Amino acid sequence: MDYLIVKWLHILSSTFLFGTGIGSAFYMLFTSLSRDVRAIAVVSRHVVLADWIFTTTTIIVQPLTGLYMIHLAGFAWTSAWIVWSIGLYFFAGACWLPVVWMQLRMRDMAQVAARDSTELPPLYWRYLRWWVALGIPAFFALVIVFWLMVAKPA
Repeated sequence: MDYLIVKWLHILSSTFLFGTGIGSAFYMLFTSLSRDVRAIAVVSRHVVLADWIFTTTTIIVQPLTGLYMIHLAGFAWTSAWIVWSIGLYFFAGACWLPVVWMQLRMRDMAQVAARDSTELPPLYWRYLRWWVALGIPAFFALVIVFWLMVAKPA
């Protein structure tokens, strides 16, 4: 496959990955802070769906296209910017995996609370705090990866 096509797929998938992450985080956080249980139930269901459709797909596409571009361009696999990019990508992924697990539980808690017309349990709010705490470093790790991909510092 042509380098330009692979690069385009890589950039497109990174846009979906980052965009879905930012959008989902924004809506999940601010809907949760509204404490409107019915809205939280709807939004959390959509956030989980968006993660499965967009984030999971791009998490697979990103390393495949990235590693193939490294091969096609002839970059040294030991270049600092490549090593850091891969490390930060895995770090962001390590933050994302527990977030996905929490989102599934938060979605389920919100569905039950909306159905039963009750408040969300304290566990929901504990998960939300952890969700934010893991989301912030993952966000900055991906911002740095974007910079590394563009700048390719020596």
